[in-house]
Amino acid sequence: MTRPDWTPHRRDDGELLGWIHPAGDDWLAVDVLGRPASAPSDWLDAEAALEERGIAWLADPWMLDGEADRPLRVRIVEVTPDRDGVPGRIVVKVDDFGDVTRPPTERFELPWPIPSRLRPPRPDDPDPRTL
Repeated sequence: MTRPDWTPHRRDDGELLGWIHPAGDDWLAVDVLGRPASAPSDWLDAEAALEERGIAWLADPWMLDGEADRPLRVRIVEVTPDRDGVPGRIVVKVDDFGDVTRPPTERFELPWPIPSRLRPPRPDDPDPRTL
C-alpha cells in the first residue's frame, strides 16, 4: 500500500516509475507493481534505480499461476496502486500473441501490490503455443 511518506517518482513525460520512501536513515525505491527496486540507499541512487528500471518491462509476458492446470502466459493491461484508502489492482489478460482477429481473451483482476502468483516466465514454463 502506498503511504503518505511515499514520494512519487516520474519520468520527464510525467509517467509514474514508482515511489521513494524512507527506510531508516536511507531511501528505498519501489516500482509500480509495489516491488522493491533498490536496496536502501541515498535518494539519488533510489531515483537512478527507478530510472534504470523504467516501465517497458510492463509490456513483457508474465506468467499467472493458480488459474489453470498449468501457468498461463499473460500480459499486464492495467496497474492501479492503492490510493486514498481504495485498494489497488493489477489486471492481466491471457496472451493473445497480438492476434486482433481472435475473440478477447480472459482477464484476471489481482490485488496490488503484485502477488507472488504473477511472475516473470521461467525456462521450465510450458510453451504457451501448445495445448
